[in-house]
Amino acid sequence: MKKIYYLLSLLFLFTAFFSCTKNNKISIEKVVGSPAYETSKLTMKEPILNGSEYTFNFDVEDYDLGKQTNKEFTYNLANSSKGQHIHFIVNNDPYSAHYSKNFSKDVKDGDVVLAFLSRSYHESVKNENAYILTKIGDKNNIDLSDQFLFYSRPKGKYSGNDTKNLLLDFYLVNTEISSTGNKVRATINDSVFLIDEWAPYHIQGLPLGEVTIKLELIDADGNLIKSQYNPSIRTVALEK
Repeated sequence: MKKIYYLLSLLFLFTAFFSCTKNNKISIEKVVGSPAYETSKLTMKEPILNGSEYTFNFDVEDYDLGKQTNKEFTYNLANSSKGQHIHFIVNNDPYSAHYSKNFSKDVKDGDVVLAFLSRSYHESVKNENAYILTKIGDKNNIDLSDQFLFYSRPKGKYSGNDTKNLLLDFYLVNTEISSTGNKVRATINDSVFLIDEWAPYHIQGLPLGEVTIKLELIDADGNLIKSQYNPSIRTVALEK
């Protein structure tokens, strides 16, 4: 009888533990409370080749690079102490952050470049004038009028309080998403989310360790849209 009671106690403890683990599910929620920056504008002059690098010169209107972004939400998102900046993405690789309007990058003829304005906590500015999409040279035949999904966040390593809320952000070009049209399918570890509004989201409930994020631009029937850089897959690390 004692043995049966002991086994039942172990079963109860296991069930309780499993239930708590299940309740700690991964979830995403729209970020609300960021300044809109509806009139901010990014333009770019023709890149200049200097040796093995190109020099990029941008003009920024109604937006302050290097300034900390004021926000209305109270939870923490990983934030750059250097302030607002430009996210610079080459061929949908992880972005580099730039806090001045002029900088040099090692890019090659045929590379596709996306640049957009970013808040200090790495949320992209999503108005139609806040980004540049261009090709360097003429060595590839990618049609820049195609539909594109570019990956932005999360990126790299997170530790401490930054692991509680991770910004999920991406950039759409030449396409829209809606409840009846195209969508973004986000797979975070084994959890799948269908996103029908182009907005920033924050991810909660992530375990420490390695986290894999896959973003797919899909049509209304759930089929992967055939375009360059689709899907995008990234791995980030969460540490104590």
